[in-house]
Amino acid sequence: MIQAKRFSHAAFETPDLERQIDYFTQVVGLAVAARENGRAHLATKVGDLVVQLDKGDQARCTKLAFQVDPDTEFGDIRKGLEAEGVRCESRNDTAPGIPKTVTFEDPKGTKIDVFAEQTPIAKNQPVAGIGPLKLGHLAFCVAEPKEFVEYYSRVLGFRLSDWIQDWFAFMRCGPDHHTVNFVRGARTQMHHIAFELKDWAQIQNACDFLGSKNIQLAWGPGRHGPGHNIYTYHRNPDDQIIELFTELDKMLDEKLGYFDPRPWHRDRPQKPKVWDQARDIWGTPPTPDYIRQRQ
Repeated sequence: MIQAKRFSHAAFETPDLERQIDYFTQVVGLAVAARENGRAHLATKVGDLVVQLDKGDQARCTKLAFQVDPDTEFGDIRKGLEAEGVRCESRNDTAPGIPKTVTFEDPKGTKIDVFAEQTPIAKNQPVAGIGPLKLGHLAFCVAEPKEFVEYYSRVLGFRLSDWIQDWFAFMRCGPDHHTVNFVRGARTQMHHIAFELKDWAQIQNACDFLGSKNIQLAWGPGRHGPGHNIYTYHRNPDDQIIELFTELDKMLDEKLGYFDPRPWHRDRPQKPKVWDQARDIWGTPPTPDYIRQRQ
């Protein structure tokens, strides 16, 4: 087993590359860090690569990239994967600022890049739009979440943070409550991708900004139970759900086994658990537009 430490970036194919670049730069507030024929790499205002866009026939998430401890020997990453029976290959310069990666596929065919070294790109560039701090997490619809919980735990060292009954799993690789989620759905596809904002005030400003662009919310604002983050959801031009969130729970010490105390926690200490259907602290129910992602 290897130990993923941080979610670096996600890659997407899109039928309309220019439209998606415009959305991620002018609405989300990312900066184009590198551009080549049929591909664009986008970074946050602090210079972290978070989105790769590729020209393709359909809109879909194709890859997730995770960083392990920077002191990890590159050969040890491959050995750790092969010890779990995972077929993988080494690649060079798959993304700006990342000299070497080990690449494999998870059970649903999503490519996974694992690397140790990364340098910031496009540092301190001015951005338009909302301007998130970082890429927070990504959720997939799958036939059986338990299979992916086992795989990501065994192969990448993820830990289980929470369940909603037996159909929605929240997993983490760093201190954030969740990095990758798996939700039971009729089709295997990305459910949503989430970007972290600074605070509740920036969420409010983001809602005003989306409204000025005539982009309607699919759900929110509200506060979730698992993770306790304040959230909003909307759809991008490729009909993918985008979450903007803040105040996500953090587990700063794995041995202590509980999340940082917050006034809105109903349980003390707030340990990983199974939630029932009443999973939100406040906010309106999800709209039919949001729910259809699992159908």
